[in-house]
Amino acid sequence: MQNLPKLKNQKLATQAFIHRSYLNEAKKELESNERLEFLGDSILSFVISDHLFRNYPDFDEGVLTNLRSLVVNTKSLAKEAKLRGFGKNLLLSKGEEESNGRENDSILANTFEAFIGALFVDQGIESVKEFLKNTLIPHIKEFVEKKVFKDPKSLLQENVQAKKQNSPIYKVLSEEGPAHAKIFTVGVFIENQKKGTGTGRSKQEAEEFAAEKALEKIDK
Repeated sequence: MQNLPKLKNQKLATQAFIHRSYLNEAKKELESNERLEFLGDSILSFVISDHLFRNYPDFDEGVLTNLRSLVVNTKSLAKEAKLRGFGKNLLLSKGEEESNGRENDSILANTFEAFIGALFVDQGIESVKEFLKNTLIPHIKEFVEKKVFKDPKSLLQENVQAKKQNSPIYKVLSEEGPAHAKIFTVGVFIENQKKGTGTGRSKQEAEEFAAEKALEKIDK
């Protein structure tokens, strides 16, 4: 894999790439990457929040929150995972393999977080910070230079208000997966018409992707 720190603990290095679906077909006792993902999610949020807090003292909480969301959302994490060949090393069930799981944004984003968790356990917070300096943190400057501070939901709200339309309504269309790792699909409706659909690891994330799709449709 490209530009990845090598973990000293080989068991951790393997576990970071074990999708839960693989456990059903494995012939030996293994643990999926979900616990590492849980840890990595918190570590990732902390490091990015700390960087934003220290480097952008003039930004208020709302702007900092929106910037963090742009950096650590599913699309952003999946993009980094793809650039570094995470998909090739995933251990998946045959079903996930056949359904193109190695390119699935949600699986790749979760794996990226699991790797962060494994790196933290193996080498500590400084190694995580160094890795993120070469992956996600450079994107923050890009977002700031482009003044991309507002999340898609806020932009969509402003768009419909300018047209004197009723506020967008977000509806959960489906929920998949176990309670601790649900995938939500949300539709956004304007004047009773569905304008966009989004999928994410939380309702909030799915709503933002739905709003993004709606904005793309409106711009066209």
